[in-house]
Amino acid sequence: MENFIHFVLSLSAAVFFGIASIVFVVVWVSHFGEGVAWDAGMAEFNWHPVLVVTGYIFLQGLAIVVYRIPWTWRFNKLTMKFVHAGLHLLAFIFAVIAMAAVFDFHNASAIPNMYSLHSWLGLVALTLFCLQFVLGVGIYLIPVTPASWRAAFMPLHVYSGLLLFGSVIAVALMGFTEELLLGLDNPQYKDSPPEAIFVNVLGFLLVVFGALIVWIATRPAWKRPSDQVLPNLRSDGLRVENSNVGSAMAELSNGADGETWGDVRKRSGNH
Repeated sequence: MENFIHFVLSLSAAVFFGIASIVFVVVWVSHFGEGVAWDAGMAEFNWHPVLVVTGYIFLQGLAIVVYRIPWTWRFNKLTMKFVHAGLHLLAFIFAVIAMAAVFDFHNASAIPNMYSLHSWLGLVALTLFCLQFVLGVGIYLIPVTPASWRAAFMPLHVYSGLLLFGSVIAVALMGFTEELLLGLDNPQYKDSPPEAIFVNVLGFLLVVFGALIVWIATRPAWKRPSDQVLPNLRSDGLRVENSNVGSAMAELSNGADGETWGDVRKRSGNH
């Protein structure tokens, strides 16, 4: 891998900020709130930010960059596709439970549903995320899908994934602000009480995490090489024995799953 040290530093920083975000959201609902429970009260609502940050954002971020982690290159492409899809499925499950917690809390407290821009965009993002997942599984995990379809859909798949990831973080930040504006009374949000400052830091951590994930996912030098380029990995999984791999990687035009146009043409002859 080119710039391997830079990759390790970027990935380590992303994991650090992601885990820090999870810690902050847990402290927020436990120290400043009523903890978590499934009782139709505020403690049930608290599941919403916890599950969104933990699953919908952190796990989705890991799913986006999992192909680029060189220690996974020893596994074949199909295995990593299942890992990629599995992480996204977990993120989707977390998001659905988080949404259910909000609706249950609102219904029990006689609060209208779907009245804020945060709720509108949140539902749109979840719907599009589900569509992205279904199309991804249908096109890349079903063997009978024509290779030409996979190649044609790949740019949209990559773009949509990054767009949805960024959108989820933006919607989460809107939700944090809405909760502070509605929940803080004396002192108010504008007076910068400790809870407001704490949640603002949480939002900052999520933005940095998202920026690092997008950075890792868009560096051409950090793409996963095709299975033809990486026939033999060293036992430590850090680099390839062939000294020409560095230049070969730079010439690859593969997408997020490491599929090259050469692979597409080769498989197209089998359909």
